Amino acid sequence: MSTSSLCARPFGVALIIIVALALAACSSGRQARVKTGSVSVATVSLMSKLDMPRAAPIMIRVFKEEAVLEVWKQERNGQYGLLRTYEICKFSGRLGPKQYEGDRQAPEGFYEIDKSSLNPFSRNHLAFNIGFPNAYDRALGRTGSNLMVHGGCKSVGCYAMTHPRMEEIYGLVREALLSGQESIPVQAFPFRMTNENMARHAGDPNMPFWEMLKVGYDVFSRANRPGRAAPCSDGYQFTSDPRWQNAKDSEICEAAAAVARNEARY
Repeated sequence: MSTSSLCARPFGVALIIIVALALAACSSGRQARVKTGSVSVATVSLMSKLDMPRAAPIMIRVFKEEAVLEVWKQERNGQYGLLRTYEICKFSGRLGPKQYEGDRQAPEGFYEIDKSSLNPFSRNHLAFNIGFPNAYDRALGRTGSNLMVHGGCKSVGCYAMTHPRMEEIYGLVREALLSGQESIPVQAFPFRMTNENMARHAGDPNMPFWEMLKVGYDVFSRANRPGRAAPCSDGYQFTSDPRWQNAKDSEICEAAAAVARNEARY
């Protein structure tokens, strides 16, 4: 074996080690950038005080006029209680549903988020997609994409919560999904849908749409359970019947259509 080959071999080994370390550094760097959110000690303590198992399901309600996002969590008795209320830093547009891509409106309606909705790489710290447009939105020709709840305090059709608030909201969402909740309801309203507020906005052209949203609002208010809000082509169908909780939206829509057809015969 030549002297030159003896000298080349250690250099080659060293080069391989350097490349491997560089690749490892890239990998670990990306892993370090994967943010998971975090739930504060105070909120975990509050769960215990309110008898809410940490792994229990959650739901989210958004109110534009009051500029708040609520996280509700299932108590040990099966009903849902209010866990936390977070101030919305910014939402764009005005009261009323989103109509088309670029109108800068934040959506209103009933949506579901799952693991695929989460974005730990968001430029706004953390984010999740609320799922606009749903089947009802699409039936009305409403368009839009990437409508999020996210960090920061700037919005182009989204709900911006600031980084610290989003850190905990995202953490609560992620924990619920990892604990077995397949999807989390997100209910976005123009305002708290009390009779007084409905009367105050009676002249608004969005009132027929809001009256439909109020049905779902009232379903939850009566039972303290999210129920189901199935987006159908002709509107939302709401049910609090536990037999329908695991049904597909299409099954609920077809059942409601069948009932309507039968009623039309008489």
